[in-house]
Amino acid sequence: MQLSGKTAVITGSNSGIGLGVAEELARAGANVVLNSFTDRPEDHALAADLAARFGVTARYIAADMSNGDACRSLVAQAGACDILVNNAGVQHVAPVDEFPVDKWNQIIAINLNSAFHTSAVALPLMRAKGWGRIINIASAHGLTASPFKSAYIAAKHGVVGLSKTVALETAGQGITCNAICPGYVLTPLVEAQIPDQMKVHNMDRDTVIRDVMLLRQPSRQFATTAQIGGTVAYLCSHYADQVTGTTISVDGGWTAL
Repeated sequence: MQLSGKTAVITGSNSGIGLGVAEELARAGANVVLNSFTDRPEDHALAADLAARFGVTARYIAADMSNGDACRSLVAQAGACDILVNNAGVQHVAPVDEFPVDKWNQIIAINLNSAFHTSAVALPLMRAKGWGRIINIASAHGLTASPFKSAYIAAKHGVVGLSKTVALETAGQGITCNAICPGYVLTPLVEAQIPDQMKVHNMDRDTVIRDVMLLRQPSRQFATTAQIGGTVAYLCSHYADQVTGTTISVDGGWTAL
């Protein structure tokens, strides 16, 4: 398998996109380290399940991605980090003049600062091996904007910029750094919102998905967590050795508008 012997650390990976990424990397043979801020038996069970299904080593390490020291400790505890996927993220919606300061700080810390801290610790490990992949899960909102999402959009634009800088600093060292910019992805969190949207708009499921939730996504289809995971796996392959410092949009045409 193409990633056999590699270790991947994926932040925010006990559900949704992060778990989908972990599954695809494990499928490709990578050992995986799952993460979130909780420390429940079911979190560790997810790692055990990946190990059993794909014959890899899998661990779960609890760490709060809003805390810089915890971010750095996560990579240190992993013991190895050939592939770093910065996926942890949160969202809050409010006008700029009403945006709670604590929410702003939390979103910037988890969505942007965490990627800086984990990358800073992972890079020396990658340089020592002469190979590494840093993949930051940004967003279509890292390339465009929407009202009422100032902190999230600022953070995701920052993630794109950070990715470019790391790519330039590691060019020619066997290390690449890129950002994936998903549009709407069908995660358990999004799935849970559909019934409420159906009630609010008095629409059936298909209509509310197509005409409300995916209004800005020209394909009118969600991306899947497996598709995001497959894009990460591609960036970890030898086919992507010269793909660095760029963004890959998985957004159904959103940013083409």
